[in-house]
Amino acid sequence: MGMDGSTMLKPLRQGLPPIDPKGAAGSASCALPGRYEAVRGARQFTRTTLTQWDLSDRFDDVALVVSELVTNALRHALPDEEGPDLERLGRIGRIDRETYDLSVRLHLMRWSSRLVCAVRDPSHTGPSVRRTEEDGAAESGRGLCLVESFSDTWGWHPLTGALRGKVVWALFQLPPDRTR
Repeated sequence: MGMDGSTMLKPLRQGLPPIDPKGAAGSASCALPGRYEAVRGARQFTRTTLTQWDLSDRFDDVALVVSELVTNALRHALPDEEGPDLERLGRIGRIDRETYDLSVRLHLMRWSSRLVCAVRDPSHTGPSVRRTEEDGAAESGRGLCLVESFSDTWGWHPLTGALRGKVVWALFQLPPDRTR
C-alpha cells in the first residue's frame, strides 16, 4: 500500500490538521500470520521500527496499542475454526485468493508530528467499545478502551476498491522537536 493517497489516511484528515501523505517521514508494514503468536511478532516489528525512527521512548504505549489492535483482528476478523477452509480451497483452485485475503497487516507511518499504527484485516465489521460497568471484571473486552486511553485518537473505516476488509488505526502525537 503506497503512501500516495492511501485510503487509510482519509479518516485521519477529519477533525485534525491536514496530513500530507507525501510528507511522511517513514512507513513500514508487515504481514502477520493468523495465529496469536503474531502479536509478539507485531511488538518486535514495532520495537525495531520505532528504534530505527529514534522513537524508542514511545515503545511502551505504541506496543500496547499495536498488541490490542492485532489481537482484535485475530480474534474478531478472521474466520473461526468452523468457517470454510479458505487456505485449502485456495490451494486446490476453488476460490480466488485475491478475493479472500485472510491476512492481517500492521502498518506504521510517521510524520514529523504524528505516528499512526494501523491494522488491516479481512472483515468489514467495525470494532465496538464496551462501556458497561460489568466489563470492569471481565477478563477480555477492554482492548479498545486501552487503545482509546493510550493513543491520542483512534478510528476505523472499511476499505474500498481492490482491498477488502477494514483498517483500525490509532494516532499518537509526537513532540514538536521530533524532526527526523
